[in-house]
Amino acid sequence: MTQVPEVRRLNVFERYLTLWVALCMLVGIALGKLLPGIIDALRRIEFGGGSQINAPIAVLIWLMIYPMMLKVDFASVLGVGRRPKGLLITCFVNWLVKPFSMALLGYVFFKHLFLPWIGTDLADQYIAGVIILAAAPCTAMVFVWSYLTRGDAAYTLVQVSVNDLLMLALFAPIVTFLVRGASALTVPFTVLIYAVVFFIVIPLTAGALTRRTLIRRRGAEWFERSFLPRFHPIAVLALLATLVLIFAFQADNITSRFFHVILIAIPILLQVYFNSSLVYGLMKLFRVPHSIAAPGALIGASNFFELAVATAIALYGPESGAALATVVGVLVEVPVMLSVCAFCNRTRGAFDAGSAAECPVPAPGCCANWRAFAGQASELAGQT
Repeated sequence: MTQVPEVRRLNVFERYLTLWVALCMLVGIALGKLLPGIIDALRRIEFGGGSQINAPIAVLIWLMIYPMMLKVDFASVLGVGRRPKGLLITCFVNWLVKPFSMALLGYVFFKHLFLPWIGTDLADQYIAGVIILAAAPCTAMVFVWSYLTRGDAAYTLVQVSVNDLLMLALFAPIVTFLVRGASALTVPFTVLIYAVVFFIVIPLTAGALTRRTLIRRRGAEWFERSFLPRFHPIAVLALLATLVLIFAFQADNITSRFFHVILIAIPILLQVYFNSSLVYGLMKLFRVPHSIAAPGALIGASNFFELAVATAIALYGPESGAALATVVGVLVEVPVMLSVCAFCNRTRGAFDAGSAAECPVPAPGCCANWRAFAGQASELAGQT
């Protein structure tokens, strides 16, 4: 009896995330236009004088990021030596290619091709925004993309954990180096460090300590099945509220510069497809299983847009061109990543499978080495 492959489906929120983002944009712009006084008051609330960390955005992002960080298991990093190729390729593209390729694309498009339409000052702002966006690898949505492509969940967790650790050390210096090199802007390094502490160190540390403490006291099964699900609605509501607030802060920019939004999206789209293709091609070249290759390509393409938006606001203000550029990243993220998922699923047959579980239908198109698992797959089907 032939085993039917599992059909992966998103929940209602994830399936229509593009629609929710669009609705949040409309609500945020409406609030920004109709209640400018209240929005301006929210914009001015900071954590301490001179920190430039917007307090409402920070609180909402903590509510979003903390549940993500609860899923990160740093102990899993210790076993990565058994299958290092996928992780090394992902880290290579994330940190040595992606931010630098985005800086190059931003410089070419904003400083040259689009300069007559946007002007020098906004060109510098947009370059800074797309660099900040590219220097923050995706954390939360990777688990969704991995699920959709039948990815190895444990290995995806390792990739996310390692990237989070690298982000602690590399995000600030890479942003500083590239923004100074590709634009005329300066980067207030102290403010950037504040952003790293507020939006990476604090939630990452809190998540790690909570995970370790509760698993020791109540066990991993209770933590995964009872504790984590409680935070899902909180994270969803925080994400939607954050988007509404971000678009409210950017209401004037979006309505007066809608053509700029389209222009900003072009280099971001090129960067997404370039980096996902590069990771995917390298994975194929080095014979990495599809269950690792597909999530790796998606990690290399997507961005930690919550961190990027918050950092751009902290560095250059909520009404800045840099903040607008990171917001455009939010708009294109979901539909583009779904297209990358679809491509990865259609090309699964070009990759070797690592086990019979990754090759549920032993036939051409399931995996490149499907014949090796035909017998094992039949046994698995017989057991079910």
